[in-house]
Amino acid sequence: MDTGDQHPFGQSVRLRVYFGERDRYHGKALWSALLDRLRSDGASGATVTRGIGGFGAHSVIHAASIVDLSTDLPLILEWIDSEQRVQEVLPAIEEMLDGGLITIEPVTVVRYQPHTRDPERG
Repeated sequence: MDTGDQHPFGQSVRLRVYFGERDRYHGKALWSALLDRLRSDGASGATVTRGIGGFGAHSVIHAASIVDLSTDLPLILEWIDSEQRVQEVLPAIEEMLDGGLITIEPVTVVRYQPHTRDPERG
């Protein structure tokens, strides 16, 4: 894994990938495959968020309900890194998607550091 000397301080970009919970890549949940890919490519970190509802290009609403817990809820992967790193990895991410939406926008990173305390101990 290449972590390099590139850290997303100051001016960086945020890549967001919008897709569905049921989406797969080579038989694996797409969200997990995307995280694995980003980690192996030395990304600074990424987060996947599960939405409670949404719709996309087909205008089909996907929403959480008590009646149907197996719904195809929307997911958003967010990754903040240098513009160079994002542009290098973007083709691989695009290749992994079958549909969905990808956006890139500028962000200013104010702080980026690992925890200094054990989160279990507070």
